[in-house]
Amino acid sequence: MIETVFGKEKDLFFMQEALVEAKKAQEIDEVPIGAIVVNKEGIIIARGYNRVEKDYTQRSHAESLAIEKAGKELKDWRLKGCWIYITLEPCTMCMELIKLSRLAGVVYGASSPLFGFQLDKIEDLSVYKRDTFSIIEGVRSNESANILKQFFRKKRKNSE
Repeated sequence: MIETVFGKEKDLFFMQEALVEAKKAQEIDEVPIGAIVVNKEGIIIARGYNRVEKDYTQRSHAESLAIEKAGKELKDWRLKGCWIYITLEPCTMCMELIKLSRLAGVVYGASSPLFGFQLDKIEDLSVYKRDTFSIIEGVRSNESANILKQFFRKKRKNSE
């Protein structure tokens, strides 16, 4: 198991950029989740933030939108060598999309005890036996969890 992709400082920077995307979602009253895709040279090639409510589709998760943009940027659906940074542990749908996109791995901030992929006890994270896949969890986990807590606290307060 690896503990860093591009070095600790770069990983923290990339997760901070994903948090910038999460704040964009929050500004439009979406659950604040953000994602970025970084190529093997360590350059951000795509960004995404939650738009489920605005787009009226479950498919508009931050990860899905960032992956779609990365594919268009590279002109290839195979994102070999790229990494995705997400502020929240991806759901099963997004984890499957990440795997099918041939990403090298995922880095996420906060765990998702309600909807995270680990609830399904995924044993084999490779699409094909020759593929390798890595997961790094807990990068900027406090900031990632806090933005979500603030969002839901505000939602509950407004519904009273």
